[in-house]
Amino acid sequence: MTLNKPISIVPCFQHQQWQKKRESGLQIRHGFFTAGGGVSSGLYKSLNCGFGSNDDQLLIAKNRKLVATSLGFSSNQMVGLRQVHSATSILIDAESDKRIDERAEADAMVTRTPNIALSILTADCVPVLFVAPSFGLVGAAHAGWRGAVNGVLESTIAMMVKLGAKPQQIEAVIGPAIQQASYQVGSDLRDYVLKYHSDAEIYFESDVNRKYRFDLPGFIKWRLNLAGLLQIENLGIDTYGESSNLFSHRKATHAALNDTGRQISVIGLLSEHLTEATQKDHL
Repeated sequence: MTLNKPISIVPCFQHQQWQKKRESGLQIRHGFFTAGGGVSSGLYKSLNCGFGSNDDQLLIAKNRKLVATSLGFSSNQMVGLRQVHSATSILIDAESDKRIDERAEADAMVTRTPNIALSILTADCVPVLFVAPSFGLVGAAHAGWRGAVNGVLESTIAMMVKLGAKPQQIEAVIGPAIQQASYQVGSDLRDYVLKYHSDAEIYFESDVNRKYRFDLPGFIKWRLNLAGLLQIENLGIDTYGESSNLFSHRKATHAALNDTGRQISVIGLLSEHLTEATQKDHL
């Protein structure tokens, strides 16, 4: 996993294996974007892509356009969700309404339609991007602890399987998220997780005052393995870390800030022949 600057000046983390050209003429374009390279200021400096924040909505729209065009898509080809910590995954195709105001309430998406970019917002939760290269399928999931426990990963994989891929043909990358050393939780959260996944105790480390440190990315990798995935990359970058240049809800809360930005993770299949709209967006 490397930090790259694809096409534009917007930095993001990318998986090198997904950057190869495909015989089909479709190229996997993806990125786990950071907080840098945007136009917002103050608490939201600078690539805040979350319309749920209190940042200037016009600046958020500009940031999202920067992200889309940096990967070769037009801004109206990038799809988002109203994320609600659910286990719901939806199919996106050419007929789907991509307007911001028409976002579905869900936490994962799958598409096999070229020139559509799937986007997930996070600020400590785990972004997971999926690819089934042989089937021209990509997916993206927002996996907070509740969604991960209740099946958002499995629902995303199930949708890709329904469209023809076998689990062992699906690849996944786990993006920047709060890591175990920074993620102290109470016994109530631990009890909830173990109620549904009794074998998950190894992902909790005892801490002071009857608290625990939860390895959420490790738990997610385990769930992906159990679902049959063989190729899983875990980025292992802590959103809470001081040097990560990433937004963190928990860090903002501990600093008594009244809000924070959201970073965006994006994946899509881009045709070698860009649409006229995409080409104009780059001008």
